[in-house]
Amino acid sequence: MIPSQRHLFEIPDNIAYFNCAYMGPLLKAARAAGHMGVDRKALPWSVSPEDFFTESEQARSLFARLIGAAADDIAIIPSASYGTAVAARNLPLKAGEKILLLEDQFPSNVYCWTERVRENGAEIMTVPAPADHDWTSAVLKAIDDKVAIAALPHNHWTDGALLDLEAIGARLRAQGAKLVLDVTQSLGAMPLDLEKIKPDFMIAAAYKWLLGPYSLGFMYVAPEHQGGDPLEYNWLNRKGSEDFAGLVEYVDTYQQGARRFDMGERANFALMPIAVAALEQLLDWGIANIQETLTQKTRNIAARCADLGLTSLPDDIRAGHFLGLRRDGGLPKDILERLRTEDIHVSVRGSSMRITPHLFNNEADSDKLLAALKNIL
Repeated sequence: MIPSQRHLFEIPDNIAYFNCAYMGPLLKAARAAGHMGVDRKALPWSVSPEDFFTESEQARSLFARLIGAAADDIAIIPSASYGTAVAARNLPLKAGEKILLLEDQFPSNVYCWTERVRENGAEIMTVPAPADHDWTSAVLKAIDDKVAIAALPHNHWTDGALLDLEAIGARLRAQGAKLVLDVTQSLGAMPLDLEKIKPDFMIAAAYKWLLGPYSLGFMYVAPEHQGGDPLEYNWLNRKGSEDFAGLVEYVDTYQQGARRFDMGERANFALMPIAVAALEQLLDWGIANIQETLTQKTRNIAARCADLGLTSLPDDIRAGHFLGLRRDGGLPKDILERLRTEDIHVSVRGSSMRITPHLFNNEADSDKLLAALKNIL
C-alpha cells in the first residue's frame, strides 16, 4: 500500500477529485518540466539538433519499461484514434470477415473500424453487454472463424468491468485473428502482462492514468508488424534524420522498429518533458503497488456506498482502480452539479457514477464524498 501522495500534486485540500478516468492531474514535477520545455522553446538558439531525439527516446524507453517491451517496439502518437488508425491500416481484413467490438465501447476504438469495414465489405460484430457483466465469457463465445480482428479495452470505460485479455488473446490466436487494445483506461494503474496477452497493437493516450499531457500517447507494435505502413511520412522517422545537413538526401528507409509509426513533430519540447517526469514517477511507485492501493480505496468506498443503495460490480470482475456505482431507479439528473458545488468531482457514464481515485486521494476526500452522497440520495 502506498500512502497518500497528495504532496506531489497541486490539489487543494478542499478539492475531492475522483475523476482520473476523465483526466489525470499533472504531478508538480511534471508541471515544472513542462514549464521548462515552454521556456526552452522561447529561446530557440538553446535547442540543439540532438534535442529533437533525446527526450522522445527517453520517453519511449520509459514507456517500454512500464509494459515490459523493448524501446524498438514503441511508437509515439498524438492520440488513441491515431494509433487505432495505424492498426487498421496494417491489419488484413477481407470481405465477409468480422471486427469484434463491445457494446458502448469508447468511440476512439469504434469509429476507425466502422470506416474500415465500409471499404471492403467486412462487418462489425458488437458483443452485447452481458447481464452478469462477464465480458470475458461473452467475448470468448463471440469469437468464431469469421472474426479477423478484436478491438478491445482491458476494462470497460463506463464501470470498470474487466476483460481477461490472456484468455481472449489465446482464443484469437487459435483462430488466426488479431488483437488491438486501447488501454488508455487502465495502463499506468493496472498491471498488464504483454508476454501472455500478445497484442498486435496496443495503444494508450497519456492524459489519464499515465498522468501525462494531452495530445500525446504511446503505441506498442508487435515485431511482426513493424515493417508496415505509417499514417504519415515525416522526416524524423527516417533513417539518418539526426544529420540535419543531409536531410535533402531523401531516403526510403525508416529508423529502427516501430519508430516508423511515430507522429510528425514527436519532439514536442513542452509535452515530452511532462511525459518523461510522469513515467519516471509511475515506475518509481510500481504499477502493481498502485493497483493494490487503488483497489483498497475503491473497495472501501463501495462498501460505504452500499448503505446508500448504490451497487457496484464484484471485485473479481472489476478493475481495482475503477468504481461504477448504480442505483435502482437511476441516479438524480443533477448529481454531478450538486457534487461540484461541494468541490467533489466524479463522472457519470451510461447508468454508472464513475469513481476513479488515485494516490492523491485521502480519507478526508472519501468522507466528503460519502457525506455529500448521503445528503443527495
